[in-house]
Amino acid sequence: MIDSKKIEQIARQITESIPPGVREAADNLESRVKQSLQHQLNRLDVVTREELEIQQNMVLRLRERIEQLEQRLDAMTTDKDS
Repeated sequence: MIDSKKIEQIARQITESIPPGVREAADNLESRVKQSLQHQLNRLDVVTREELEIQQNMVLRLRERIEQLEQRLDAMTTDKDS
């Protein structure tokens, strides 16, 4: 899923952008923003970079295998026609 450190960083940046007087009145704002971000990101049904890379590698291997099978089929078809 989404890296929790990245969520904390975003929440901290949002909190730090709030003027000091307002920030003092909302000590727990960062955790609320973090929870809200986590909830919204979970609803997006996103995958991690690692999961994406695994899927890309699988697709690449499948593509190579299909090309090999197509070459074998072409060779078999050529042999049959001869």
